Amino acid sequence: MATQTRVPSQRTAWARAPWEISSAWTSGWAGYLRSAARRGAGPATVLNDTAVWFRAVTRRRTPGWSTEHTVVRNWPQARLLDFSTGTSAVPTLVLPPQAGHASSIVDYSPEQSQIRTALEAGLDSLYCLDWLPATAETAGSTIEDYVGILDDAVGRLGGRVNLIGDCQGGWLASIYAALRPGAVHSLSVGGAPIDFHAGRSAIREWMKATGAGDPMRPYRAMVALGRGRYRGRNQLLAFKMLEPAGEAERVMDLWAHIDDPAHVERFNDFTDWFEWTQDIAGPFYLWIVEHLFVRNELVAGTLTVGGERVDLGRITAPLLILAGTRDHITPAAQAWALDTYAATSPEQARRESVDAGHLGLFMGHTALREHWLPGLRAVAALPRP
Repeated sequence: MATQTRVPSQRTAWARAPWEISSAWTSGWAGYLRSAARRGAGPATVLNDTAVWFRAVTRRRTPGWSTEHTVVRNWPQARLLDFSTGTSAVPTLVLPPQAGHASSIVDYSPEQSQIRTALEAGLDSLYCLDWLPATAETAGSTIEDYVGILDDAVGRLGGRVNLIGDCQGGWLASIYAALRPGAVHSLSVGGAPIDFHAGRSAIREWMKATGAGDPMRPYRAMVALGRGRYRGRNQLLAFKMLEPAGEAERVMDLWAHIDDPAHVERFNDFTDWFEWTQDIAGPFYLWIVEHLFVRNELVAGTLTVGGERVDLGRITAPLLILAGTRDHITPAAQAWALDTYAATSPEQARRESVDAGHLGLFMGHTALREHWLPGLRAVAALPRP
């Protein structure tokens, strides 16, 4: 099992940023010059390389899904996608993150797909929610609307499912399992904050730094500026600010490898997903910030949804919990809290510590092959109800 890596504080990350950006610039140019010398590049080649680099850092395509599927249900806020290849297993429902990016991160590519990993594990009756951007019509959506979507989806799938949730999808799956314990055959989560105040989280540090006085004020202001929606581009900017040198490191690494078409395509694939954003319904977003991040009500036992208290102690389903040793968004202590507060027996609770950052938990080769695959095989082997 991998050991937890100490993630630097946000103050440290910002202090290091100028040096790390300078280092990325130097390393990128050194790599490019070595490549140019090896190729005997003249002025025309350099101009062409520059054009390729510029297109890569400015051109964006809408991210898509890599695995064949059908759309079997539509709501204003989401679609239900069917990836099933059989009916031998209890139906499985995947809840991707809902944090301003496309849900297709769980099916990022044929080689990096949580969907394909679940199918390989034997979960052949497989479905996934595809969260849609908030529009003027859906800007008023609430947590109750999303729980209602889950009720509808689970009912369509027979009333009992294996739930898989990543990050925000993980805490939503946990809330649902607490509200509807009889509907959840097993619960698998990756990088899911449950105790939002545990460990060192870059998000919590940022909120403490910007929320002096009324911690909700900046978030209400952003929703007001978005005309009732929290704009996805704001979330993208926030993610970039949490890793202040990350952008420079990515684009300069691209420059160092601009002669490698496969590297350029990998850069394009990731940046297409990362830079493409979608808006989040304002009431839903503000509810998340206030009740989960600020008040930490999920573990305090005071959270209510639709007038019903969310009691994690009602969860008795088998658990699979993945946490990243280098996850600056959801430190492991926040994820392990699910095991602490749920009533699942110890022999049915499985923890997987992964040598990965936040996104690596959902799409990294190591996480998928060495952690998700055996964990989901154990889920597929559970006796049917």
